[in-house]
Amino acid sequence: MKIVAGMGSIDDYIRLVKAGADEVFCGYVPYEWNKYYGSLFPLNRREVLYYNIQINSLEDMKILKAMVDVYKVPVSITFNYLYYLEEQYEVIANIMKDLIEIGFDEFIIADIALILYLKEKGIKCSIHLSGECAEINSLSIDFFNRLNISRYVFHRKNTIEDMKSCIRNNEVKNLQYEAFILNEMCHYSGAFCSSLHCDEMSHLCKMPYDLIKINSEINNFPEVHKKLQLYYKELNNEIISFEDNDESEEYILGSTGCGICALKKLKDAGVTHLKVVGRGKYIDYMEKDIIGLKKAINMLENNDSEESYEKAIKSKLFNSTCSKECYY
Repeated sequence: MKIVAGMGSIDDYIRLVKAGADEVFCGYVPYEWNKYYGSLFPLNRREVLYYNIQINSLEDMKILKAMVDVYKVPVSITFNYLYYLEEQYEVIANIMKDLIEIGFDEFIIADIALILYLKEKGIKCSIHLSGECAEINSLSIDFFNRLNISRYVFHRKNTIEDMKSCIRNNEVKNLQYEAFILNEMCHYSGAFCSSLHCDEMSHLCKMPYDLIKINSEINNFPEVHKKLQLYYKELNNEIISFEDNDESEEYILGSTGCGICALKKLKDAGVTHLKVVGRGKYIDYMEKDIIGLKKAINMLENNDSEESYEKAIKSKLFNSTCSKECYY
């Protein structure tokens, strides 16, 4: 099983590779795109300008390609927004042509129309179908097989049984399958989420919520409003506390989402690649994530049964620091 790590800056590439990443993925948003469409119509579901979450120049991509040539760890580029304006398809195709010309030909795409447009224009590349497209069962996989997909990225809401069924029932063999393993657990399904991930506002997936039944007899909104007010008050206190304390928070493996205990089940299901989400994440933590996951993969090879593997993971890797933020 290979580790696929997210990257927000080309400065992080070598550190991710040396930590043990087998592949890297990143976002690329050239200046011209932001000039015409701004950050509220993103190329890849990251409406961010003010911290390292995108690469913003073709020259930087050329530098990255030179590093890839040395370290031999491939990089795929995300174009995984849910949909685009008609006029934008030609712009995106030209951006991809620039990337292909310098040596990048693997793209993570969610919009089916974009995939069809690239095929129509004869742009040859390797396509990883983004989890934002929500391939949820074997019937959807059968449909997407017509689009010459080389890798399926399962979204966060796929159960391991779902993945196993999709893989086992797929008539096209020797494909790659990728599943989330660390970070950014979310209670939404990306394909149905229209929220923003921007600088100015708190991410919707970080807001407090309750699952409640709404009917005409009960008005729950005043209660929800009170919880939101409490949330912002606590958030403000956290910001003040952070400003008074120079020490960063203690690192915990998988603190924002973890599937390491399910590693053997994922392998038995046929998953070939493990996604460590990390675009914009503190690079020191990303290194520790990859090192920890690498240890878990090694333990998997040394423990035949699921029971012995989970026991080894909990005693040697997590100790008493399990985040309890389980993906699966």
